[in-house]
Amino acid sequence: MSTAQHKIGSGFGARSTAADVLDGIDLTGRLAIVTGGYSGLGLETTRALAKAGARVVVPARRPAVAREAVGGLAGVEVDELDLGDLGSVRAFAERFLATGRTVDMVINNAGIMACPETRVGPGWEAQFATNHLGHFALVCRLWPAIEPGGARVVSVSSRGHHFSGIRWDDVHWRSGYDKWAAYGQAKTANVLFAVHLDRLARDRGVRAFSLHPGGILTPLQRHLPKEEMVANGWIDEHGNLVDPDAFKTPQQGAATQVWAATSPQLDGLGGVYLEDCDIAEPAPADGERTGVKDWAVDPEQAARLWELSAELTGVDAFAA
Repeated sequence: MSTAQHKIGSGFGARSTAADVLDGIDLTGRLAIVTGGYSGLGLETTRALAKAGARVVVPARRPAVAREAVGGLAGVEVDELDLGDLGSVRAFAERFLATGRTVDMVINNAGIMACPETRVGPGWEAQFATNHLGHFALVCRLWPAIEPGGARVVSVSSRGHHFSGIRWDDVHWRSGYDKWAAYGQAKTANVLFAVHLDRLARDRGVRAFSLHPGGILTPLQRHLPKEEMVANGWIDEHGNLVDPDAFKTPQQGAATQVWAATSPQLDGLGGVYLEDCDIAEPAPADGERTGVKDWAVDPEQAARLWELSAELTGVDAFAA
């Protein structure tokens, strides 16, 4: 399979920060929507974009907590959104569209990881529903504001997509639930979404990207017991990092999604998976967990997932 997945030599790297990639970039007059932009990498993304002059809308499942977290940041507003509830997605989109504003950047940052088996909506597996289907519906419903702005749509995936492709015979894990494989499927879905959205939208001036932010300890790990993180060698029994150099800071972790949303180096590009503030290479055949797996950038699987997602959510911005 031919691929555009090759580094472009951005000049940035794993230790670059969101502030680094925005150096010299003025976002005054531009509007960003950052889901989950009040915690972890999302909060650092919101801070960086706002400091560069952007207006940032933070849709939040816990709006009171979000308002406290972003309080004092100029140009940041909070609204309510639960990605696991399609009614909430519709309501948020309708409120936003009623303002008549256009969007320059959508960063699909919110997500859950390795949670116990949980069902939302009509019995959907929570990680697939929240991380993928909620964002799919959100972008489709916001399309009237996304298209006029020639926006970039950025989906925060993970190196966890290596854990699993799409389980086409059982995407909602009706049997044999595995929290890490389910997370992997959801993260693969984030990449495939960007692949097909870019294919559909590029002629309209909208481009889409997905990315791995890097290894960072944030509230995303809230479902993991301490014992598991100790067993993985991330922390010791006292909660201290075993190898601080193995993890990025939140400011470094936010850099790739900020770069994806704003960098002129990506003008004319799209539908690719990024890591360490550059386009990622294809995953090596030896199984090393770097780069992007073929199953996550396969255009046929991307089209198939789009069709399934439209059927499940009942919304498709590109339906005839």
